[in-house]
Amino acid sequence: MRKLTMLFIVLLLTAALAACTTEGGADGGGEDIRVGMVLDTGGENDRSFNEYSLKGASEAADEVGVQFDYVVSEAETDYESNIQNFIDEGYGLIITVGFLLGEATSAAAMENPDVQFAIIDVEYNEFNCPVEIEAGQSCYEEALPNVTSLMFAEDEVGYLAGTLAGCMTETNVIGAVGGQQIPPVERFVVGYMTGAQNYNPDVEVLSVYIPSFTDPASGKQAGQAQLDQGADIVFGVGGNTGNGGLLAAHEAGELAIGVDVDQYFTYPEVAPSLLTSAAKNMDIAAGDAVRDYVNNVLEAGVRLATVANGGVGLAPYHDQEENVPQECQDAVEAAREGLAAAEIDTGWDQ
Repeated sequence: MRKLTMLFIVLLLTAALAACTTEGGADGGGEDIRVGMVLDTGGENDRSFNEYSLKGASEAADEVGVQFDYVVSEAETDYESNIQNFIDEGYGLIITVGFLLGEATSAAAMENPDVQFAIIDVEYNEFNCPVEIEAGQSCYEEALPNVTSLMFAEDEVGYLAGTLAGCMTETNVIGAVGGQQIPPVERFVVGYMTGAQNYNPDVEVLSVYIPSFTDPASGKQAGQAQLDQGADIVFGVGGNTGNGGLLAAHEAGELAIGVDVDQYFTYPEVAPSLLTSAAKNMDIAAGDAVRDYVNNVLEAGVRLATVANGGVGLAPYHDQEENVPQECQDAVEAAREGLAAAEIDTGWDQ
């Protein structure tokens, strides 16, 4: 009888240990938890959105001990199948990267309510909700209770970049070379225009949108056209397409402003000409989503990274530090404080 009792206790302890190791969570090991990431076109080493989102998610997965895999979308037609492959393989959290994956992500989330999704740069509202909702209703409550939108206040950091450019320009003409005309890109450009013109009412802001994030040749051509019109600062806002605009400015001996990440490190070819970069901490946002999922605290709805919470901001001036007058540094700091206190209208009202 005593042997049977001891055997029963051993079996109970074994079952409890097995439960702890399969339950997941940062302290439980999470060996059976799978996190997948679907990248947009542009590749895993795009020096921008894909690369930094991937970095943050993969490092967080390593940290908490869960399986992590990713796939690069070769074309927009791959979005749906790439997401479905992760679903079919039993991944519990799928992170999708970029505005263009919005429709495929919401459709998959509706069809797979037991899978959690996080998407970078897409907010679901009455205009893009997969079910019809009225203004003021929450798409997340009505249709997408398993989706978290990782958003960034691009208009705020764009405003800071514009304030700096409006102060630094010597020709009173500055440019912005954008990629596809989608809300995140538009928010950058609108904030940039507003910041520049609020600081310097005489400044002219030239802007163009190119329907691609992977066309540096067209971006360079657009940047050169703006330089030919007198621009002495070019803001590149659109992945590798925007990088073409930065390169045009660099080769012309003018100044440039990077985007999304600190491009001083990711685009060394133009680093000497970079005033700063309008940075979004995508690595932090993606990594936090992974950690919170593992700890069962990833909630549906919008997570907004702002100037106030440190989720967006200007990168250091690096090589241009000595060339930025104190007046301009003070103007940027005043704008940062005003944005953090919600005292500044960036011009973005959609």
